Amino acid sequence: MTVENHQAFTLHIADNQVAWLKVDVPGESMNTLQASFVEGVSEVLDQLENNTNIKGLVIHSGKPDNFIAGADVRMLDACETAEQAAEIAAQGQTLFARIEKLPFHVVAAIHGPCLGGGLELALACHSRVATDWDKTRLGLPEVQLGLLPGSGGTQRLPRLIGVPNALDMILTGKQLRAKKAKKLGVIDDCVPHTVLLDVAEALAQKSKPKRPRSWQSWMLSGNAVGRNFVFDQAGKKTRAKTRGNYPAADAILAVVKKGLDKGIQAGLEEEARRFGELVMTSESKALRSIFFATTAMKKENGADAEPGEIKRIGVLGGGLMGAGIAHVSVAKAGYPVRVKDVSEDGILNALRYSYNLLNKKRKRKQISKAELQATMMQLSGDTQATTLSNADVVIEAVFEDLSLKHRMVEEMESITGNEAIFATNTSSLPIHQIAQGSQRPENIVGLHYFSPVEKMPLVEVIPHTGTSEKTISTVVKLARQQGKTPIVVGDSAGFYVNRILAPYMNEAARVLLAGESIEHIDNALLDFGFPVGPITLLDEVGIDIGAKIAPILTQELGERFEAPDVFDLLLNDDRKGRKTGKGFYLYDTGKKGSKGKQADKKVYSLLNIKLNPTLSGHDIAQRCALMMLNEAARCLDEGVIRSARDGDIGAIFGIGFPPFLGGPFRYMDQVGIERIVSLLQSHQDRYGDRFAPCERLVMMAKEGQQFYP
Repeated sequence: MTVENHQAFTLHIADNQVAWLKVDVPGESMNTLQASFVEGVSEVLDQLENNTNIKGLVIHSGKPDNFIAGADVRMLDACETAEQAAEIAAQGQTLFARIEKLPFHVVAAIHGPCLGGGLELALACHSRVATDWDKTRLGLPEVQLGLLPGSGGTQRLPRLIGVPNALDMILTGKQLRAKKAKKLGVIDDCVPHTVLLDVAEALAQKSKPKRPRSWQSWMLSGNAVGRNFVFDQAGKKTRAKTRGNYPAADAILAVVKKGLDKGIQAGLEEEARRFGELVMTSESKALRSIFFATTAMKKENGADAEPGEIKRIGVLGGGLMGAGIAHVSVAKAGYPVRVKDVSEDGILNALRYSYNLLNKKRKRKQISKAELQATMMQLSGDTQATTLSNADVVIEAVFEDLSLKHRMVEEMESITGNEAIFATNTSSLPIHQIAQGSQRPENIVGLHYFSPVEKMPLVEVIPHTGTSEKTISTVVKLARQQGKTPIVVGDSAGFYVNRILAPYMNEAARVLLAGESIEHIDNALLDFGFPVGPITLLDEVGIDIGAKIAPILTQELGERFEAPDVFDLLLNDDRKGRKTGKGFYLYDTGKKGSKGKQADKKVYSLLNIKLNPTLSGHDIAQRCALMMLNEAARCLDEGVIRSARDGDIGAIFGIGFPPFLGGPFRYMDQVGIERIVSLLQSHQDRYGDRFAPCERLVMMAKEGQQFYP
């Protein structure tokens, strides 16, 4: 028996001559691959290559809940040139090639996340066995950081599961559950955790498997015309999604194709070279900054107090928002949830909402029928408020009416315990106004979710001046348990997200009234990088909602928030947006996606618009985005957000600000504050004082400052 320890890698050779290589990075909860491991791993491989008695090798994790979560992204920020980054990729390729060439059967035993470099290591093994645990996920998510897999992933995965499936995984960064991974051929077996190592050991003692048939059949039957067709189609589909804003996607296609056409060695060389180039792009740097920011935020409480204990959640209102909040509280956070509504229909709506979402997961075999039933047993409802008396947190999602919310506060304080938190999901009413007259104002806080709740990743946590630190930290913890990224924002009209969104939307409406077409405006902002155009977004949010919020923002924040006169004219024609089948667009529920929507030309006559296109897409995008950037800087200056980091995360996760630009503040740094101020001033001269650059930006331009020094 031999035991050798090299930092994170421990080699143990059992009496039956099966070798065990354990990965356990010291002092870290997750295993990540680091450049500093190269020497230690090389020494372990030297021993394996020189030991002729070994019958097989199992690579496994010493962590209880993860295999290898990828490479340590921090090492990429230390690279000063593309060549340095390419060398990191090449080192990984070399080590994994040595694993692949070992003369005995190498098996990866996977439990928990196996992502990025972790999956690339597993792909270099001859077989892979994974547990059926829900958190066991396999994927190559590098594209989400503006990168491509740099240690052989672009070459081995297509050879294992075929080009179409491999491209789908690499271009999207999607993560597969073990059962799906087995179906595609990414892994060889999916087993309970209790027998993982036994199955892997038995497999390691068998002969090495031959090259997968999928690759052989591709090479034998595929021809240049067929291969080109596959890549042409993938390229068209990718460009339609990325609109040229994500260079990693084109690089992935080129590298995979190079490996097919010229052989694996040429493919690996191209993979390392392109990886190095992508590391140095502004897009990857921006996307990596988001990764670092969200990672840091997971460790923060949002306040200088430990979170309180939560055992039960109450939700007031069974409408769209209430049903969504109830769902993430029970299905994600795992709390028993009771919904209170004035009608049985509201209760049934909330129950049906959760059931439908869970049933979709059951049909996709992501959860079992028993798991669906167990979750639904935790969700209940009643028309009587007293049933919420034992709730630790009550989340209110009723109509935007201040007197109604005051009644909710009074009612809940009369029946719940002294420590119970009252969280309001208001999107426009100041929290301090809702807390007026409260017996326990320290327990009142805003929790602003976005629709649809189960999909949108952001929650704004809004304390008023009297909210306790414990209340803040408790709801921050709750939001995180619900699968959300929470940011703590100031208690002012529109909070942060709606405040920076409103001027952007208003400007899009002004561009429309000036004679630009609905489609041209939406396409301009899609090309800029937003997931939907501003006109489509107004239809999605609801024109009636926009009409309600606009006067509140104007009253509280001034005339620069005054909306163009379009809402009343549209609402008088029963145009509320998608929910009524017509807004700026007409919607056909029988058709999917963009096919079910077309711009309604009647809008032009209704709003007395004469189409007169004079602006380029670039000009439209710049004009709308500048309004958002200026307001974001004001929010930071006024303390509505605590940092540029929070402002960037809020804009990206709340309204889809282009992630590859890093958020409003990183984008302003990239363009240059002086340039932003100059653009605002030129737009002010042309379109009016609403474009006047805020004092913060003017000062920063004069002093040559940046938001991220």
